[in-house]
Amino acid sequence: MYVAELWRYPVKSMAGERLRKVNLTPLGLDGDRIVHVENARGRVVTARTHPKLLGHRAVLDAQGEPLVDSRPWTDPSVTADIEHIAGGGARLVLDNGAARFDILPLLVATDGAIAAFGYNGRRLRPNLVIGGVQGLAERTWEGKILRIGDVLIALADLRGRCVMTTYDPDTLAQDHRVLQSIVRRFDGRLALNAAVVRAGHVREGDRVELIEAPDGAGISAPW
Repeated sequence: MYVAELWRYPVKSMAGERLRKVNLTPLGLDGDRIVHVENARGRVVTARTHPKLLGHRAVLDAQGEPLVDSRPWTDPSVTADIEHIAGGGARLVLDNGAARFDILPLLVATDGAIAAFGYNGRRLRPNLVIGGVQGLAERTWEGKILRIGDVLIALADLRGRCVMTTYDPDTLAQDHRVLQSIVRRFDGRLALNAAVVRAGHVREGDRVELIEAPDGAGISAPW
């Protein structure tokens, strides 16, 4: 098996960027989901309720600062776009803490499961896509470890999927049949929640091994 794709989403619920290499930290991919949208009442807003967020693309610049559609994330025109989507007073907020993740910091998908899914794998918003995996083998991986060089990634459980999978990542056209298919064919779950046990750099093409979890290699704080 090998690392087929690496994806980072600097702004939560926006389209992200494909990477050739990345540093994995105890909080996942360096720079992943470090900014989110809050409405005027201070509540986090996501594409589950405001899918137009998916139509904006966020990347990190050379200094590690988020850009939204090639503009600094603090640019007034970006704020105007956010208010247009999420209402007056909505804004982007920087958050580097562990609480910024809905579940665990990483989502690991496999090429075999994406092929069985039958739709663009970007609908699943994975951080890592592991290549060379037969069919739905990922469904037997819960509780195991992925070893990529010196990096260790603990695989927790399969991710329950939500309405965000119904939006085409390129056109934003919604197709409810996508989530219906996930529920019917995959018990509503695709890809694996995961956390970094041992940090380090990962590159596309790196060899991946699936191993049993050694003592003390489970998922722990800060979750």
